[in-house]
Amino acid sequence: MSSIKVTMLGESLERQGGIVSVEKLILEGTTSDIQIKHIATLPNGSAVHKVFVFLQAICELFWNLLNKKVDLIHIHVSSRGSAFRHSITTLIGWLFQKPVIIHTHSSDFHLFYSKLPQWLKQWLSWSFCKCTCFIALSNSWKNFYIENLGLKPEQVIVLPNPVKIPAQIPQRIGSNQIFFLFLGRIGERKGAFDLIKAFASIPVAQQSQAKLVMAGDGDVEQARSLIPTLNLIDSITILDWVDQEKRDELLTKADVLVLPSYNEGLPMALLEAMSWGLPVITTPVGGIPEIVTQNQNGLLVNPGDIQQLSEAMRSLITDENLRISLGNNARVGVKHLDINNYMTSLKCIYAAVLD
Repeated sequence: MSSIKVTMLGESLERQGGIVSVEKLILEGTTSDIQIKHIATLPNGSAVHKVFVFLQAICELFWNLLNKKVDLIHIHVSSRGSAFRHSITTLIGWLFQKPVIIHTHSSDFHLFYSKLPQWLKQWLSWSFCKCTCFIALSNSWKNFYIENLGLKPEQVIVLPNPVKIPAQIPQRIGSNQIFFLFLGRIGERKGAFDLIKAFASIPVAQQSQAKLVMAGDGDVEQARSLIPTLNLIDSITILDWVDQEKRDELLTKADVLVLPSYNEGLPMALLEAMSWGLPVITTPVGGIPEIVTQNQNGLLVNPGDIQQLSEAMRSLITDENLRISLGNNARVGVKHLDINNYMTSLKCIYAAVLD
């Protein structure tokens, strides 16, 4: 049997963030029965460069379709510009009568969509409904897209993000200083400033037993300037975005991951931390409550509740048994999301849309 020829459209692999992490895992996990041609539709750089690259991607997509190099199109979509760009690529696939899979990753599509004028809502609904299959990251997101875009329930499949499970993880027993880690875009949406303030409000006795490292892009300088005003120079370190090797090094040393987001799809940083056996402190937004259960494999706090966040951090500083049991359960809880299982599920989706 000949291999399935997949044209994958998404962000440039040189960009940072969860969508690119998923794209890379899929490309790394591909076997000989699938040929994936990745076409970048969003690069780094100026607005002019981004428009040029998108037009280039459209030309390449047309060329591949005209030369019968495409069995199906797999599109990675977020919100805002991404949604509008891929309403166009979806329609191109539909016009060529090729199966189109829309794979949505947005953390705040509901906010973006609610502010659109009615005619743009209708445009996105009409174009996205032309897809053969629509992948959502959780049941809550599946319900949102069915209700708001008018997709048929049978069109929408839930496929949580994949994770590469490390074969071995460190023992985290007897830590003298508890290392809290934040990974992701530093800004309001991920609750980064809430986290700094929550750390500042931990009582001094427990605060002296902890440190916080935050790594990411975004409002890095704003976060750095907040630290001296709270007298936390010795307790909090803010790094820039880290590569995969440095990320794994931080996950090896960390005791707890904290991600107090206001909106999420299903964050890769959370899944990666859980796969490393880390307990997580996070918020019940997006697909997170379908992965994290309170007091079982993590602690859930309300977005923006700095006191609750501070108390959760304090509890994991003082209670090693809780920390260890949550971390062990976290690792077990994401084993079904291993990239090998994920690729099996994705191949089933490919086969189904080709049928």
